[in-house]
Amino acid sequence: MPELTHRGRMLVLAICCMSLLIVSLDVTVLNVALPAMRQDLDASVSGMQWTIDAYTLVLASLLMLAGSTADRIGRRKVFMAGLVLFTAGSALCSLASSLDALIVFRMVQAVGGSMLNPVAMSIITNTFTDPRERARAIGVWGGVVGVSMAAGPLVGGVLVDSVGWRSIFWINLPVGLAALLLTWRFVPESRAPRARRPDPVGQLLVVALLGALTYAIIEAPQKGWTSPEILLFAAVAAGALAGLVLYEPRRTDPLIDVRFFHSAPFSGATVIAVSAFAALGGFLFVTTLYLQDVRGLSALDAGLHMLPMAVMVCVLPPLSGRIVATRGPRMPLLVAGIGMAVGGLMFAAFDAETGTATMFTAYVVFGVGFGAVNAPITNTAVSGMPRAQAGVAAAVASTSRQIGQTLGVAVIGAVLAAGTSAAHTSDGGIPAAGFVAASRPAWWIITGCGVCVLLVGLVSSGRWALATARRTAERLEGDAAAPAPPGGARERPSSARARG
Repeated sequence: MPELTHRGRMLVLAICCMSLLIVSLDVTVLNVALPAMRQDLDASVSGMQWTIDAYTLVLASLLMLAGSTADRIGRRKVFMAGLVLFTAGSALCSLASSLDALIVFRMVQAVGGSMLNPVAMSIITNTFTDPRERARAIGVWGGVVGVSMAAGPLVGGVLVDSVGWRSIFWINLPVGLAALLLTWRFVPESRAPRARRPDPVGQLLVVALLGALTYAIIEAPQKGWTSPEILLFAAVAAGALAGLVLYEPRRTDPLIDVRFFHSAPFSGATVIAVSAFAALGGFLFVTTLYLQDVRGLSALDAGLHMLPMAVMVCVLPPLSGRIVATRGPRMPLLVAGIGMAVGGLMFAAFDAETGTATMFTAYVVFGVGFGAVNAPITNTAVSGMPRAQAGVAAAVASTSRQIGQTLGVAVIGAVLAAGTSAAHTSDGGIPAAGFVAASRPAWWIITGCGVCVLLVGLVSSGRWALATARRTAERLEGDAAAPAPPGGARERPSSARARG
């Protein structure tokens, strides 16, 4: 890539953040629209779970493929293709006439979205080469994640109450088109110095693992955990996992480079991402159902009730990014773990939802925790890794987020479905006391995710962990400098031509 001016780098960061905004917003904006969509499309609760998980599942399955493909054929090229697909998928979602059509169009959206986040992070990593400047840029990136994740319920509430649930997809159209034009004009093309060969077997194994696991979790409460169908899908997931463990280390250019996980901070960032986003996915799912189905609030009122969390998640990421840049990731990770654990514990042990003041306090505490977690996750995932493989490293971090989000909705939805099946009233509603009791196990799971962030953050940010990161980086740099094996991927110089 050519050396850009400070203004040029800020413009590239802004363009990348535009793509992140619409992709991440789409994950959460749908939550408050679920009751309206369920009524309009005559869908079941599990059907509503699929409108969320079909999107995050496809994202999780394809992010690593998109990252390695962008490193191979050009990051700007893949990024622009992703913007086109995501924008087109959003338009199709707004026209869906049935639940099945909506789920399919959400998957089209996700295919495009999978080409955006990891590729954008790779572009940022290759644009901001100074470690401190890169950490600040990632802090801004994390701020956009926070804004989109937390503001989704509020934005969705306004749109659903004023225009209708289909309008939540319209907001992607102007942002997507603007990002496409700005990318074509200002973002320089770049590739990895050595092209990576495709790994179709690894890709199929990832799709089989995530798809089968998610299906088994979502459908088990209705069909039975020991039903032949659920056991079959569980066996497929286990077989796909075993296949990945045995097959990927034997490839020269694997889809999942297990050498990355020799770095304790990188492995820790992966576990923390899954835990944190599982907690967020479960938090939003439970809260939205409680506020609208139990308290009877409108979509807008439900979004306003979650505003305290949204404010914290908006404010904390830039501050967290600055702390990571100056003092490292340890302190933000500890704040994140404590905040999410305490926020979940207030619901699990003290029934925080039964009092407005305690509920808002829990929202603030959880928001502080989640707001602090994104910057250290992203910075740890890409720091120390060879810039040539930035797309793959960033894709693993993004995949971990989406896997966490998918599993959070699937597991929490299954726990709630089991707990509330006997709590419905004669008119189909759920009494507040029944919902609080049924959701308590879900809140304990969310609390456990926060504890996991805390403990893994402690272990993965110490001296021993940093030493493993240095050794891993040196090993990867040495392998990258070595000539490709016979029949392997060819060396290819990085393209540095920019428009304008």
